[in-house]
Amino acid sequence: MPLSDRLDRIARGPAWWLGLIALGVAMEATALYYQYALDYYPCVLCIHVRIWTLGVIVLALIALAVRRRPLLRLLAHGLTTVLMAGLLERSWRLLGTERGFIEGSCTFDAGLPPWFALDRWLPWMFQVQDACGYTPELLFGVTMAEALTVLAATLLVFSAALTLNQWSQINRV
Repeated sequence: MPLSDRLDRIARGPAWWLGLIALGVAMEATALYYQYALDYYPCVLCIHVRIWTLGVIVLALIALAVRRRPLLRLLAHGLTTVLMAGLLERSWRLLGTERGFIEGSCTFDAGLPPWFALDRWLPWMFQVQDACGYTPELLFGVTMAEALTVLAATLLVFSAALTLNQWSQINRV
């Protein structure tokens, strides 16, 4: 089966969206476990990663409902690619802060507008509690920032491939 047909099958089916929901929930649960069970408090960049991840979860839930409509499916894949780019940017900045190749100010203010004040509405999940500088080690010496960067880059490439494939499918018709 050609790659474009495989990508089209993935783009039309529910597995991609269900996988993103499961991965997003697992990421959020892991973050909360590290915060509340292991006392690794989140910095502003960690909170931003959580917000981008929440965006992916919400979009994937919506996409499940509209995946059978070609234009809405294309829009969902395009928006997923944008969210993955945002997730990668925040993950890269987190890694750069951890490793010292990106310098910048890291405040205790999430920088959210009043109409999207997740840090006030859900402080247990989105309140900044620590300064940037390091992330905890997950497994085999890999830090959370390293894992997030690799994961976000991989998801961005795959999401972009699905988006471009859906674009070509619509233009073929």
